Amino acid sequence: MGVTRQKHAKKIMGFYKHNFQFREPFQVLLDGTFCQAALRNKIQIREQLPGYLGGAAQLCTTRCVIKELESLGKALYGAKLIAQRFQVRSCSHHKNPVSGSTCLLSMIEDGNPHHFFIATQDQDLSNKTKRKPGIPLLFIIQNTMVLDKPSPKSLAFVQKLQTNQLVPEYQKQSIVELKEKEGLVKQEGEKRRKRKRAGGPNPLSCLKKKKKKTQEGQEPSAEKKKRRKRKRNR
Repeated sequence: MGVTRQKHAKKIMGFYKHNFQFREPFQVLLDGTFCQAALRNKIQIREQLPGYLGGAAQLCTTRCVIKELESLGKALYGAKLIAQRFQVRSCSHHKNPVSGSTCLLSMIEDGNPHHFFIATQDQDLSNKTKRKPGIPLLFIIQNTMVLDKPSPKSLAFVQKLQTNQLVPEYQKQSIVELKEKEGLVKQEGEKRRKRKRAGGPNPLSCLKKKKKKTQEGQEPSAEKKKRRKRKRNR
């Protein structure tokens, strides 16, 4: 494995770990085209992929992908055997299987909550994957696996997050639930009420008024003393 290619993958993995919370073991969804390319180029996916991604990886597929490979007959028999060795993730097409590309797209809907990678040679599937932020894309060039650079959609999404202009919907919901659970919503209301009540008279102004009263009360006593002095002089 080339040093340059390894550095390239490490940099991209850092992007997804930091901005989209990808963690080991990495969940990699493979379709039939990727399995066929790996077979043709003699790539040992299970052995080589963890080293390339820099961490443990769980290779998985769906029933729709396997069904699609079975329907294509002997030409993709080897790819079907490879796909059957991977973990099968449940999809929503149990009764009515769909194409492998359609199934994999359905697995990354709603913000890709399971943090799936998509491994495919299908150009149409790759283009549709790039339209969704936060989904790493793997493909094979000649005899090497390549992790594609972050799509413009992913870069724009991260830029909005960094400028506090965008919060993912699932994070908004979790924030609201946490606030309700901890009673923070009530506390904020109480704080606002307290601020409205705190508006009494200035204590310094009260002190000044008291001084005026004492001065007014001292004036008659001073006049009495003057009268007494006048009487004594007489």
